[in-house]
Amino acid sequence: MLHRYRGMLFTLCSRFRHRGLDTDDLIQEAAIALWRARERLLPLGVGVQQAALVWKIARNAAIDALRRTDETEELPEGLEMQVDDRTLIHDLHEQIDHLDEPDRSIVRMQLEGYSYEEIGKTLGMTEKNVSVRLVRVKERLRNAMN
Repeated sequence: MLHRYRGMLFTLCSRFRHRGLDTDDLIQEAAIALWRARERLLPLGVGVQQAALVWKIARNAAIDALRRTDETEELPEGLEMQVDDRTLIHDLHEQIDHLDEPDRSIVRMQLEGYSYEEIGKTLGMTEKNVSVRLVRVKERLRNAMN
């Protein structure tokens, strides 16, 4: 399961890395949380429900790990631009989190590198439907970010 969702876990954990922990540390925390929740995850089978629960568990594990860290370090000079970029990425992911299903799953899978065909097969849609929905969702996200 970790192999299947490695892209999603990396994306999620890299969103939090600037707040005190390394991405690898956060992925490890997420992996432990997923192992503990395996009895809830495995019966769902591969699909949107399992992916959504993996995302939720990993996100909560990352947040918990960050709460346990001591963030007393000062930021090095020149980091302001990187933080701004990360803030934009964080804001974009917040907007994605507010999308309705299946749009949220389509966007997340596309960000993980799945093809339109793979997304369509997973979500039970045609490749053309995935393409049209992505165009519409990207326009809504663009408007929300401006």
